[in-house]
Amino acid sequence: MKEFAAKLGELRAVRTEELELMLSWRNAPSVRANMYTRHEISLDEHLAWWARIQDRTDQKYFMYESQGVPLGIVAFTGIDAASRNSSWAFYASPEAPKGTGSKMEFLALEHSFHDMRLHKLWCEVLAFNVAVIKLHQKFGFKVEGVLREQHRMDESNIDVYRLGILASEWRMLREEMLNKLLKLSGGV
Repeated sequence: MKEFAAKLGELRAVRTEELELMLSWRNAPSVRANMYTRHEISLDEHLAWWARIQDRTDQKYFMYESQGVPLGIVAFTGIDAASRNSSWAFYASPEAPKGTGSKMEFLALEHSFHDMRLHKLWCEVLAFNVAVIKLHQKFGFKVEGVLREQHRMDESNIDVYRLGILASEWRMLREEMLNKLLKLSGGV
């Protein structure tokens, strides 16, 4: 993956000194609005959560960085080593440049199928977040189902879209997506 890191960025370990930055992004209204947990998270709550997950093997969190600038978080949760699948999610800094989500998605797919050797990657998206549903579909995710009125939010129940992609599907799309991203990033 290093061959295109200069153009697309990279996923790396979250540094302790970046936890407050991570929290500030997570608490941004534009990010919180699309999450299951929508309350403003306190620093103490965030640090306690971070301490709890550090030794877990079923969760991995990464900082997305481009040209030395941290721009977002990529998370793999519910990692099932036996079935070789995982859920994933991401969020970008509210100040991140256009196209950051696509770069993060590409790198997450690469990491999941190359480094983690998963068979399947899946996610859940709140139904009103149409832009993210379309982004996932652009990268080859298929809608596997709609969990009708699954999540309670603001005094109503919201549908949740479940999307998934198999390693074999990603292999078929990978080069096309890489070329599109490299072209958008200023060169192939």
